[in-house]
Amino acid sequence: MVIKNAKQLKGELEVPGDKSISHRAVMFGSLSEGITEITHFLQGADCLSTISCFSDMGIEIVNQTASNKVIVRGKGLRGLKRPSGVLDVGNSGTTMRLMSGILSGQSFDSVMTGDESIQRRPMDRVIAPLSQMEADIKSLTGDGRAPLKIRGKETSLKGILYESPVASAQIKSAILLAGLYADRPTSVTEPYVSRNHTELMLKRLGAEIIINNTTASILPEPKLKGDKIEVPGDISSAAYFIAAGLLVPNSELVIKNVGINPTRDGIIKVCEQMGADISLDNIRNTDTEAIADIIVRSTSLKGTIVGGELIPTLIDEIPVIAVMACFAKGTTIIKDAAELKVKESNRIDVMVQNLTLMGANVTATEDGMIIEGGNGLKGTSIESKADHRIAMSFAIAGLLSEGDTEILGAECVNISYPNFYADLNGLIQG
Repeated sequence: MVIKNAKQLKGELEVPGDKSISHRAVMFGSLSEGITEITHFLQGADCLSTISCFSDMGIEIVNQTASNKVIVRGKGLRGLKRPSGVLDVGNSGTTMRLMSGILSGQSFDSVMTGDESIQRRPMDRVIAPLSQMEADIKSLTGDGRAPLKIRGKETSLKGILYESPVASAQIKSAILLAGLYADRPTSVTEPYVSRNHTELMLKRLGAEIIINNTTASILPEPKLKGDKIEVPGDISSAAYFIAAGLLVPNSELVIKNVGINPTRDGIIKVCEQMGADISLDNIRNTDTEAIADIIVRSTSLKGTIVGGELIPTLIDEIPVIAVMACFAKGTTIIKDAAELKVKESNRIDVMVQNLTLMGANVTATEDGMIIEGGNGLKGTSIESKADHRIAMSFAIAGLLSEGDTEILGAECVNISYPNFYADLNGLIQG
């Protein structure tokens, strides 16, 4: 994909449904009794992998792709069946880690694998706590990575109190989902609160969830009931258009129906810290997730510090924040973000390498990066490393760069935003 410098962006758009919520709606709907109707479902490759896995376990799922509506006919906590083969999660770490918790409580054996990227990502972070719950889960390669084999249990798992070393919604969710099948309440304490979509949706479907500061607890064996779930627009997808609207001169964008869950809205806070002209309109709540329209106008940004408890609320947005920092006045420091090293790519290294190729003054640190803004960028050829967040971030960088920017492996955006380039082109004026 070749991206050219843009003079102005104008218009309205609606980004695809939230990836995290789309995953969970299929999973939790499968574990509920009766029908779960999901609207504004994300038709990205990762979420389709989740549908495929639960279909392989005997759940009837109808995906109406034209309307982004999914119907799940759930069979309750004990309704899954042994899959006929290996469960393939594709590129989806969310699918693998959350399903690890669900499968640990089943009576049948299962094996999960994924693509090359998944087979490099660390799964011991869920293997360890699930093993404490007496799940029989192991890495078939012996190094804490996929494929994972989980042996079925005829008895309940053991409820635990787990102190997570990192704030990770995937780790927390895997443990809470295993807690559905435990003999006593299960609790997870994090250093900071990570995204809480699991807690909100399980509670809505009938689970008993208790929140106390950074600790989430779940009681075992609830009777989950199917429901209607509206998936808000994904703020992680909206982030690219937020950045573009702020950075491209004479621009104004309205991004409609975006989820603004406070465990996910760190990108908005960082924009405000950088002096952005950003506002929320038409704020409203569904039963579980707050939604708003986001309005952004071109702004001269200033550098800031991004770290601490903000990081779990914007971990996926850090690559595009790094792009914003290149055009901000002064220094931006991103810290406490070592989690970026174990995403689809090592996002610290990939961002620093590619931004440096474009002429940015950026330095990698152990847990983030330091960016001196105001130097401008020059178009070049960028390797996405098959990471959708990298490809989309450099598409935004390309809009602001001198000359053309070529993104290699650009099709990886299909993981979370299949129409990304078309939506972006539709906003370019002149």
